[in-house]
Amino acid sequence: MTGAIGIVLIFFMVFGGYLAAGGKMDIIMKSLPFEMMIIGGAAVGAFAVSNNLAAIKHTLADIGKVFKGQRWADEDYRDLLCLLFQLIRTARQNPVELEEHVEDPQESAIFALYPRILADHEATDLICDTLRSASMNYDDPNQVEEVLSKRLDAHLKHALHSSHALQTMADGLPALGIVAAVLGVIKTMGAIDQPPEILGKLIGGALVGTFLGVFLAYGLVGPFASKIKAVIEEDAHFYDLIRDVLVANLYQHSVNNCIEVGRQNTPHHFRPSYSDLETALKDVRAEAA
Repeated sequence: MTGAIGIVLIFFMVFGGYLAAGGKMDIIMKSLPFEMMIIGGAAVGAFAVSNNLAAIKHTLADIGKVFKGQRWADEDYRDLLCLLFQLIRTARQNPVELEEHVEDPQESAIFALYPRILADHEATDLICDTLRSASMNYDDPNQVEEVLSKRLDAHLKHALHSSHALQTMADGLPALGIVAAVLGVIKTMGAIDQPPEILGKLIGGALVGTFLGVFLAYGLVGPFASKIKAVIEEDAHFYDLIRDVLVANLYQHSVNNCIEVGRQNTPHHFRPSYSDLETALKDVRAEAA
């Protein structure tokens, strides 16, 4: 929602201010299709050259994050803690039963209670792989934490590629605007024998290229890249929470203490209160009884 409001505000303030100052839109509108073809087309072409098909699809999909915001909400963090509580408690009480859940989470009665988490392959795989490794005596907390941290860093780096790709495009747009402006000047020089009113329109059209390149870079594409990066980094806390709780489990803390470690490490704006989480865990215990 805030993304759409921001875009409307950008256009309203830029062009509204221009019109309020006595500017005329006819020169801009007449030149816009050709300048957009030069600048936008070159930017898209450069983007295609510097990225493979998978990265292009990834970036197009991530543009939606500008308007949707982060994937995980506060109730998802609470549900994650409840899911981990159930799995860790099962691992302590009946390791054989745990194997059924981690080997086929899609058929797990525990995972089925949390469909949003189950639908995220990275979160599900992270939980299942770590618990499976612990059951095979790969339970050195320091080693597991290091492995998980490297895995999460690699996942974050891959997820941020779309943001980096858009930022690279934003960095090149002002230069492409200059290219369009220079071509406009060349066109103007070819009509140097024309009267001043015609030359003025030609020069104005050439300057539209510079304006458009800078406007697209700092008004749209750059902010899109920043927003996507912020959303991805925000969602990364969800996976960090999984690591923190499962590593605490390897230190053989009590199940409740493992979950409290996760709650404390949850970002404050998503962190469930102690009483709310305790109420949710009581419901989980009641259902399991």
